[in-house]
Amino acid sequence: MEMTKDQRDIWCEWLLQRRFGGDAERMKATMEELNRVRDKVLEHANLRDGETLLDVGCGDGLIAFGALKRSSTVHVIFSDVSQDLLDHAQSIAQKMGVLDRCQFVCAPAEDLSPIQGEAVDVVTTRSVLIYVKDKQQAFCEFHRVLKAGGRLSIFEPINRFGLPEPPHIFWGYDVTPVAEIAQKVKGIYQQLQPLDSDPMLDFDDRDLIAFAEQVGFREVHLELQIEIKPKEKVNWETMLRTAGNPKIPTLEEAVQEALLPGERETFVTYLRPLAEAGQGITRSAVAYLWAAK
Repeated sequence: MEMTKDQRDIWCEWLLQRRFGGDAERMKATMEELNRVRDKVLEHANLRDGETLLDVGCGDGLIAFGALKRSSTVHVIFSDVSQDLLDHAQSIAQKMGVLDRCQFVCAPAEDLSPIQGEAVDVVTTRSVLIYVKDKQQAFCEFHRVLKAGGRLSIFEPINRFGLPEPPHIFWGYDVTPVAEIAQKVKGIYQQLQPLDSDPMLDFDDRDLIAFAEQVGFREVHLELQIEIKPKEKVNWETMLRTAGNPKIPTLEEAVQEALLPGERETFVTYLRPLAEAGQGITRSAVAYLWAAK
């Protein structure tokens, strides 16, 4: 995915700004959670001294820098579709004094052609395949660049879980009295990411196993984690300004686009107290997969 200079880099913009809604506390809580994901991905990767790790879809370098900190002799290849994010990661690596152990490659997960076959010991990803249409080809590339005995370790949200929501539920909140208005807001998101075809929603844990087996990984493990629990109380302004992923608007932007002024007031007046009181249900599923070539 190449971009011209006048286009927004949605990946960089989202990772560094829009996923936190400008809320420092939310950023701190999110990073604590992501650090736990990073640690688990790296544990499954079984990275050893002197090895080379390829972090596909490295983003701001969460897993890649975690690997560099685990050993002073590992080499890490940062790979991403966003040159801005690669530049950002490179500047961090320079400040950390680890630039000599880093390489930066602009490439999508399904076409890692800048990297030779059997060149790396470990491939990692975190929330990358949810943006890849041809996931099978991505697994082919993971397998191709790994040395014999190399390991793959990935983390992916299973966003198909819990979808579609019933008409009276909006983001886990019961909005029965304003269901028709809420459906207009839902429509903005469903138009951008259709439930039956968007890469973020067109797979589950069983597909991940099949992808790995079909390309020849000889040993495959998968851990599925499902949570259904009461929602936490949220800051309404943060909720308004946060985008759930790089390809969708914030709630505030969606409401502005979908609703007339009177509808906006009705929708917000009903939803805001529910969100601030945590009166909803969170339904989520994530998968960790690790495999050996």
